[in-house]
Amino acid sequence: MAHWQTAAIIGVGLIGGSIGLALRRSGAVEQVIGVGRDPAKLKKAWEVGAIDEFALESSPELPPADLVVVCTPIESVGSQIARWTETAAQGALITDAGSTKAKIVAAVDAQLLAHNPRQIRFVGSHPLAGSEKTGAENARENLFDKRTVVVTPTAQTDPSAVEQIQLLWEALGARVQLMTPQAHDAAVASTSHLPHLIASLLASITPPELLKLTAGGWLDTTRIAAGDVGLWQQILLDNREPVLTALSRFETDLALWHRALEQRDAVALEKLLQQGKTIRDAVGN
Repeated sequence: MAHWQTAAIIGVGLIGGSIGLALRRSGAVEQVIGVGRDPAKLKKAWEVGAIDEFALESSPELPPADLVVVCTPIESVGSQIARWTETAAQGALITDAGSTKAKIVAAVDAQLLAHNPRQIRFVGSHPLAGSEKTGAENARENLFDKRTVVVTPTAQTDPSAVEQIQLLWEALGARVQLMTPQAHDAAVASTSHLPHLIASLLASITPPELLKLTAGGWLDTTRIAAGDVGLWQQILLDNREPVLTALSRFETDLALWHRALEQRDAVALEKLLQQGKTIRDAVGN
């Protein structure tokens, strides 16, 4: 099992806090330090046991961590990594938990190619785990157990760093899948980003006077619409082209449903329902 002396988690919310708890459970690191802007949120992460100590992002001296996990909103991942290339330990390993990968990975690769005095190694990651809830108070040490984490190396990535990142996520209980950043973004546009868009749409078109009539179906389908609006705005804009492609496919298939209902085509309607049931049944619970 891979082992680190000091892990710095940048952004100790739901994901960052869960990484801290899982790291401490695994014994893969001696010390976990949380770094962020809000002292109250950092204190909460310490109180729930996600970190051993914390430091403000504005601190002129950050800990020389040999493992850095950036769990900030995607718009700030690149700038966070840029700062840590100057402060992390020599040869440190850096990864992130961003929901999009192509732009982040390309920017960081170019940055490290141009200036990397500490020989920092970076590998992009995306844990496919989370919740509509936020904050370290909702963090769980088992959040990643048996969940998939996509790791996105490029031709520039050090193979030993990829191996260590795989071992890291496996130590946290996850299953690792390697993909290119572009393939990742195309896939999650359909499996994560489009579902969020649809959930938000369904919630927003429901008349307020009918909310008292909602039950399991509406609640299950719209649950993720309760996620952080600012975060999802960033994700959808950053992955705009793949999401538009997925949305076009959705619109094409939606037209089939409209036609089947309009024409009272019971055979077509049954076929469409069965297609959905077959795919959903294949996933299980």
